[in-house]
Amino acid sequence: MADFQSSQSSQSYRAPKGTYDVVPGAADRDPHLRPEMWAWVESIARDTFRRYNYTEVRMPLFEETRLFVRGVGESSDIVSKEMFTFTDRAGRELSLRPEGTAGVVRSYVEHSLDKLAQPLKLWYVGPMFRYERQQKGRYRQHVQLGAEALGSDDPLMDVEVMALLYDIHQAAGVLEEVIHVNNLGDLATRQSYVPELKAYLDKHRSDLDPDSVARLDTNPLRTFDSKDPGTQALLAEAPSIEDFLTKDASAHFAAVRQGLDALGIPYRVDDRLVRGFDYYTLTVFEAKSPVLGSQDAVGGGGRYNGLVEEIGGPDTPGIGFGSGVERVLMAAGGPSDVPGVDVYFAALSEDARMPALSLAGALRREGVACELDYAGRSAKGQLKQADRSGASWTVVMGEEELASGVAKLRDMSTGEEGKIFISGGHEDILRAVSG
Repeated sequence: MADFQSSQSSQSYRAPKGTYDVVPGAADRDPHLRPEMWAWVESIARDTFRRYNYTEVRMPLFEETRLFVRGVGESSDIVSKEMFTFTDRAGRELSLRPEGTAGVVRSYVEHSLDKLAQPLKLWYVGPMFRYERQQKGRYRQHVQLGAEALGSDDPLMDVEVMALLYDIHQAAGVLEEVIHVNNLGDLATRQSYVPELKAYLDKHRSDLDPDSVARLDTNPLRTFDSKDPGTQALLAEAPSIEDFLTKDASAHFAAVRQGLDALGIPYRVDDRLVRGFDYYTLTVFEAKSPVLGSQDAVGGGGRYNGLVEEIGGPDTPGIGFGSGVERVLMAAGGPSDVPGVDVYFAALSEDARMPALSLAGALRREGVACELDYAGRSAKGQLKQADRSGASWTVVMGEEELASGVAKLRDMSTGEEGKIFISGGHEDILRAVSG
């Protein structure tokens, strides 16, 4: 038993493949590994969602597997290859959520949210799970910002959702971003176009990659997602959906383009863009930044007018997007500065520690970020730590300062030192550090 325990204790444990830890560390680490970067980008997103009048929602991390099969689509790579699926103790088949839309729509139906004023504009942030080959910026557990607008088929709703995504990215500093947009048509468009596309692909079946062959009988449109060079060469000669769009579908796309032009959002029409989910109709889009290299998508989404009905709800139009936070941070320049400690209290004697704690507590309640020494550092060590912490100000307190009721206040950016009254409480410090 002792040998077993010794063996167990000597084992090293690492995060599972395709995951990572966000921990304090050096500033030169990848941005998504640094905790301050997450707080920064999430605060940008929250403020942008507020300005667009979107309400936050929170959904379970796992759902019934059949929700994703029915919603995302059996032909999608997510359902066929990438889901983390398990059976619980009651024999129910569940899956960790691979994307956010299906869960939001399930909640919309379950709680009869169609009875609220429409359109209902929702947003979320949280982890998603996909079993895929790990690449830079793509992980088996990744965090996604997303928005869903349900209850409106207005093409300007499409424009708003794309503008919301673009504004979040631009506020975060995403570089050289362009929105790629396409129109997949309405049901009547699909009914005339898909048979023509399938007939063309069937003639070249032997030259298609295996995944594209598998999609021919389920969703031929998904062949446009193929990365295989041979398949892409064939698709270049395939019938274009643009030639099959109904009058209504064409008018919808024209209005979307007019709206993007009105807002000055850079976009490019890409008639080969289909996205990876089966539920998309009409508008689909991807936000791309060339700084990411060949895997250049920062986020994307589209309209899904039949999804709510497919999941058991009323006929309700919808549109949304998802954007991986890791991808945003990789494509962004990052903040010029990150908020740190406002005031560091250097207590030079044991008797000064409790008054310093009291002053720090009062300042914290006023919104001032404070730090104290809890490691038994010397006076010199505390001043060094104040500098390392990035503090803007240091309050130096010892026996002499306690006796006089006047402490030293050091401006850490200039090194200049002045006097500050502490006998009356924290108010003088607050006024000094608040400018």
